[in-house]
Amino acid sequence: MIDRKSMQDLAGSYDKKGIKVGVLASHSALDVADGAVEEGMKTVLYSQRGREKTYIRYFKSKRDGDKLVRGIVDEYKVYDRFNEIASDPEMDEMVKNNVLFIPNRSFTSYVDMGTVEDGFRVPMVGSRNMLRSEDRGSQKDYYWLLEKAGLPFPEKIKSPADIDELCIVKLHHAKKKLERGFFTATSEAEFDRKSAELIKQGVITEDMLGDARIERYVIGPVFNLDFFYDPLEEELPKVELLGVDWRFESSLDGHVRLPAPQQMELVGTSQEIPEMTVCGHNSATIRESLLEKAFDLAEKFVKASKEQYDPGIIGAFCLQTCIDKDMNYYIYDVAPRIGGGTNVHVAVGHPYGNAVWRTQMSTGRRTARLIKDAAEQERLDYIVT
Repeated sequence: MIDRKSMQDLAGSYDKKGIKVGVLASHSALDVADGAVEEGMKTVLYSQRGREKTYIRYFKSKRDGDKLVRGIVDEYKVYDRFNEIASDPEMDEMVKNNVLFIPNRSFTSYVDMGTVEDGFRVPMVGSRNMLRSEDRGSQKDYYWLLEKAGLPFPEKIKSPADIDELCIVKLHHAKKKLERGFFTATSEAEFDRKSAELIKQGVITEDMLGDARIERYVIGPVFNLDFFYDPLEEELPKVELLGVDWRFESSLDGHVRLPAPQQMELVGTSQEIPEMTVCGHNSATIRESLLEKAFDLAEKFVKASKEQYDPGIIGAFCLQTCIDKDMNYYIYDVAPRIGGGTNVHVAVGHPYGNAVWRTQMSTGRRTARLIKDAAEQERLDYIVT
């Protein structure tokens, strides 16, 4: 792991009035960029050829002197492959350009995790040493941390032979790098039949199936809780709930829009097993009687992160939850960085963040305000790793 002190020293050498916010141009980059310009900072987005137009053309900024007239992307680089961002010349240029980097899931998917931890020599706003915990099955993954924290998560089923009611089988998609090859099963026979069909379709592989996690399915709505931890705060709570989002998943959402007779007609066809590929998000709120439980989840997570991953979580994190019929939360996924659904906050913020900050407060803007506060207080060392 890169020595944190070296990153703190680098950030300390930056021109505090000229800090720029950098992010890989994918995932939640629009939220990050929008929030940065709202707080008066300039942005640098790092794109991949063939995916760059969204950022360098349609959201390109226009300024009249220092006044932002339109758009949110001030500067950009376009690579043949995303992982070129970690080359020595690029990292040197980022440091020279006063860039503080915001990690997202695309960054940790397209850049080798070993490089992220040991070779990416750019000050990162967030918890570098927690990013690997997203990889299910690693020695200290987020399930390990949830257990240490005493937080609720779906029951793990040891093997397909133990499936006795509705379960979900979690593994990566074989072709879509950021996506999932999840499927459900109520018995070992259904597990075998569905997995064989998905292997045939190229959605999963036999090797991947051996590392799959099987969980008892929690029947209830899904809420992604977009939290923020501010290590600079000294008077008010350090934990904030900025917003809640939920996912649109293809082809799952297409299946559930069909009447039951049409769903049954899919049995035995190549369309029978829906894919759970995230293709969008929407904003949500949760009933007020459940909010205190949500904050309790976050406080326990933060405490455990400090105990197990010094210095612990910094800035944005997301607890992805289901709520069952008895109003109990179950955490089924954790993002120890900005969540994938925060683009629903862009420009308008979210009811919870807005209520606390009395302005449109998105996750991206809250991140930028943390950077701004740290720079003004000469405490950048508190927020970078």
